[in-house]
Amino acid sequence: MSTIYDFTVKDRSGNIVSLSNYKGKVLLIVNTATGCDFTPHYEPLEEMYKVLKDKGFEILDFPCNQFANQAPGSEDEIHNFCILKFGTDFPQFAKIDVNGENADPFFVYLATEKPFAGFGKGLKNAALNKFAKINNKKFGDKTYIGWNFTKFLINRDGKVVTRFEPTEDMNNVRAAVEFELNK
Repeated sequence: MSTIYDFTVKDRSGNIVSLSNYKGKVLLIVNTATGCDFTPHYEPLEEMYKVLKDKGFEILDFPCNQFANQAPGSEDEIHNFCILKFGTDFPQFAKIDVNGENADPFFVYLATEKPFAGFGKGLKNAALNKFAKINNKKFGDKTYIGWNFTKFLINRDGKVVTRFEPTEDMNNVRAAVEFELNK
């Protein structure tokens, strides 16, 4: 059975990074964008990272431009935006595709382990669901991620614990991270 440690990804400079470098850590894997209604998630993510990184926690940020072209910049432009606007200090990797024929195998694995189960209830969630269906129609059966800022929680053994859609309250995400850290 696979774990995330079986995968490699590219850093912002295009260098290959083995995810086995993160063995023993609790991880939050996030596909991000700089021009999305959920971009402010960077703020609680960075706050969580500052408080919990010394306890064995890492956030791995993967920019993606597949959702209404909300991450159009280069890796450097995206990185500079995140540092200047939100002071992010967690690792940011190369921009990737999370859906379609060119979907990164790592994200295919994550989404296969914890498939999309909907955005939840409420008007905002219903509106996002409608918009996402239109946007993601082009990916057909290769739609793995519903929208920007989908988060996957990984335990210290490299297993996917849970998936959080972007509509999930960030306090719930943090509570789940802290629970994993305290195991």
